[in-house]
Amino acid sequence: MHDWSRYEGVWIPLLATVGGLAVFMVFVWSIGQSPWEVLQVIYEGAFASAFSWKNTLLRSAPLILTGLAVALPAQAGLMMIGAEGTLGLGALMAAASAQWLHALPPLALIVCCCALGAATGAAWMALTGVLRAYRGLNETITSLLLSYIAIAVFNHMVEGPLRDPSSLNKPSTYPVGDANLIGTIPGLDVHWGLMVGVVVAILGQILVSRTTLGFAMRIAGGNVRAARLVGLPVAGLLIGACAIGGALAGLAGSIEIFAVQTSANASVLAGYGYTGILVAFMARQKPLAVVPVAILMGGISAAGSLLQRRLDLPDATTLVLQGLLAVSILSSETLYGRSWAGLRRRLPVATTVPAPSSEVSS
Repeated sequence: MHDWSRYEGVWIPLLATVGGLAVFMVFVWSIGQSPWEVLQVIYEGAFASAFSWKNTLLRSAPLILTGLAVALPAQAGLMMIGAEGTLGLGALMAAASAQWLHALPPLALIVCCCALGAATGAAWMALTGVLRAYRGLNETITSLLLSYIAIAVFNHMVEGPLRDPSSLNKPSTYPVGDANLIGTIPGLDVHWGLMVGVVVAILGQILVSRTTLGFAMRIAGGNVRAARLVGLPVAGLLIGACAIGGALAGLAGSIEIFAVQTSANASVLAGYGYTGILVAFMARQKPLAVVPVAILMGGISAAGSLLQRRLDLPDATTLVLQGLLAVSILSSETLYGRSWAGLRRRLPVATTVPAPSSEVSS
């Protein structure tokens, strides 16, 4: 019999995706819509044309970085869900520093502002690591609370001290430019932030699987006591993992400022940090797998407006699909290591006890 267990990393996610789509189709049918028509519209809005792909990839670019902001700290056993607020702080710092450094050449301006945005995110999320390492506070709750604080700070600064007086109906900071300053990838008409995310995902995979630091992070995440016994700096690893995640979220916000929004405003907080949590979980915390999952989730988000125009369905319909896919893929975790071929190898082999011979019985 063919051993399907070696391919379970492929067929289990595919099976889970089909299961999530099936449940979504039942949901769509229950609200009086045609499931096949809804799926066709989602496909058209996400992947059917060059314009659809452009919208999909534009939404995927920040999702790759926010997904990595969750996936990389998870290597150290940390469940961080504060990327949304950290993204906002990174965007705010990038927009504000662009006003201070406006005399720099464009390339130097972008690099410096993005670096400052990433550093702000790293410092903010490092607080979670400090509280976890030295006070034993749960990082999930801490990162969520810090995210709420960061969002409040973002809104206060945008609507108050950093507000551009000319922004009337929609409070914003002073613009960093008139349009996309970082340019587009040739042939894709998508800003270079997408390529930045892909490169970071590759580097993240190398960090996790090919470096001593990545191995130490996984040891600290798997068994803190064992990590301390072998002399690993557990506190430093926890704080460093949080800082890496924060830097990526802050970088995502900075790139959104220079490539899409041109100023810090409410549109920056579009839920990329929250969707990044789903992306990381659906990718099973594997940095390279974050890229295709982010593209899938970005495509579903891009189809929301077409669903609203074509079928008069709310944008929240795509959120339902994203949630069902996430739940289905997370539930499929129980299937890993339980394929029939693998199960057969683990079952005890039945032995036949020969019947006593007549001579012995006699």
